[in-house]
Amino acid sequence: MTTGVRRRMGVEERRQQLISVALELFSHRSPDEVSIDEIAAAAGISRPLVYHYFPGKQSLYEAALRRAADELATRFVEPRDGPLGARLLRVMGRFFDFVDEHGPGFSALMRGGPAVGSSTTNAMIDEVRQAAYEQILSHLDVTEPPARLAMVVRSWVSLAESTALIWLDGRRIPRGELELQLVHDFAALAAVSAAYNDEMAGIVLGIFVDEPADGPFGDLAARLLALAPQVPAQRLASP
Repeated sequence: MTTGVRRRMGVEERRQQLISVALELFSHRSPDEVSIDEIAAAAGISRPLVYHYFPGKQSLYEAALRRAADELATRFVEPRDGPLGARLLRVMGRFFDFVDEHGPGFSALMRGGPAVGSSTTNAMIDEVRQAAYEQILSHLDVTEPPARLAMVVRSWVSLAESTALIWLDGRRIPRGELELQLVHDFAALAAVSAAYNDEMAGIVLGIFVDEPADGPFGDLAARLLALAPQVPAQRLASP
């Protein structure tokens, strides 16, 4: 006869297991509501053993956020093939996959959770935003963006973040509609900036020239044109 023997984990393996367990718990409830006892029970170890690998809940929380931040940053990575609108829509799909799967964890990451004011947490948030910013610029094939383009891209990354946080509070708008709307928001922000600046106008025209009529940007144009007949002619006329 043989009896089952629990395999002994190495130090790093155990640390990674605890991070995975904590991240899973934080994905379904606010980190403030998750205790070290719960994390220990879910990992199948004692509470003192958790403290052997992490000095406290804060350090374990930050390690879990580190993994979440790294994963979230990868959601913005997209091959530079095909029209920009379709690429951005795929990015938004993966972004909202993460938001949907890790709601409380995403909120904790972006709002700071129990680590509000922590320089470590703030640095992680900034890294995610910077990674998203750089990925969007790479899709635009721009290495040194002019000030207005940098503002548009950073504003859009911030808008996607805040929109996702609001959406989590009740999920009252269908997710697919919101993903498409955010792609439209990018086009709208860029178009408004182009109306004020010739350099931005050249960038935006370069983006739109290759966009298909049945793509996300073409869909936005069709929606706006459909609204035009409903606006009184005198309001459309130049002053």
